[in-house]
Amino acid sequence: MEIQYLSKFMRQYKKLPLSIKLLTEKRVQIFQADPFDQRLKTHKLSGSLDGFLAFSVNNEYRIIFDFGTTKEIVHFYEIGDHDIYD
Repeated sequence: MEIQYLSKFMRQYKKLPLSIKLLTEKRVQIFQADPFDQRLKTHKLSGSLDGFLAFSVNNEYRIIFDFGTTKEIVHFYEIGDHDIYD
């Protein structure tokens, strides 16, 4: 599975505390093995984010993503707390 990190995601990621960056790396490894692993709490989004999904880095931080035309390519759009849903 190829993950494409969009520019907004990368800007947000760079601002995260080191501890969250390290945890994110671990969660992304789990995601690559199984995007729907129960530890990630992957869920579909609704409203203005209909068509996107999110998974949990921890209780505070989430990653918003979608699958490309196949499940071989994934786009990571944003990372942050619940404010990213606005």
